[in-house]
Amino acid sequence: MTIANDLGGKFPLDAGLTVNRVGFGAMQLAGPGVFGPPADRDRALAVLRRAVELGIDHIDTSDFYGPWVVNELIAEALHPYDAHLVLATKIGAYRDDKANWLPLNHPDALRAQVHDNLRRLKVDVLDLVYLRDMGPQDGIAFADQVGALHELKEQGLIRDIGLSNVELDHFEEARSITTIASVQNLYNVVNRTSAALLRATTEAEVAFVPFFPLGSGFADSRARGDDALKSVADKHGATQAQVSLAWLLHRASNILLIPGTSSVEHLEENTAAATLVLDEDDTATLDALVADGETLEEAH
Repeated sequence: MTIANDLGGKFPLDAGLTVNRVGFGAMQLAGPGVFGPPADRDRALAVLRRAVELGIDHIDTSDFYGPWVVNELIAEALHPYDAHLVLATKIGAYRDDKANWLPLNHPDALRAQVHDNLRRLKVDVLDLVYLRDMGPQDGIAFADQVGALHELKEQGLIRDIGLSNVELDHFEEARSITTIASVQNLYNVVNRTSAALLRATTEAEVAFVPFFPLGSGFADSRARGDDALKSVADKHGATQAQVSLAWLLHRASNILLIPGTSSVEHLEENTAAATLVLDEDDTATLDALVADGETLEEAH
């Protein structure tokens, strides 16, 4: 299967990096619950290699996926990396031995996490590092966390800085300290609670990367008698997942997609969403599903 276009067009990040708008989220390559090794390591490696073959040049990862597992898989599968491949990682959290997600956002800990990612990904500089907001920890100021990343950028260890799971005021505060190249927040066709932040990033020409881009609650949508996704998918001979991704690409020109999967087949299916062209009736139908700032459950 060959993808026939440039994966949704291109978008420039801050440090001279340009990526295709359809990328790949590597989180699901770890074991169940994003914890431990994959059941089939060769299959996970094949997914990564196929992603690059399809023209994907933006892979999203983190040392706390596994933990460590996904970064090690990426290095094994793809190192030495293609010069155009952008690796984005996240810091600010860790996993305990019970697979809990816990905050780790002291500036010293953030610096250590950057060095850990450098080592496991086998690079001298990280292309894009997201500060993942896990909530307050011991009164550590958000500005101090962003400041630590800014120092690492000045040292040449980070090219671009991003924010993940943040509020609009975080975005504004961070931009007063350093340049923010990308924001990664929950947003999809059935959950638009980050709509204000999407608008702000669009106006600022900053990338917006929705996590859980395929959403959840499609079954709920159909159960409520709302078959909008299915009707659009049937019209185009596509899947509901592909329609959901195509809608995001249409929603704003600064949206970058990182759908994740542990299957080569689903990877190809998700990537092919870049070729799906929605017409005005399609987008109007999907736009009407949920109002800005709402989720599907609130809209019904």
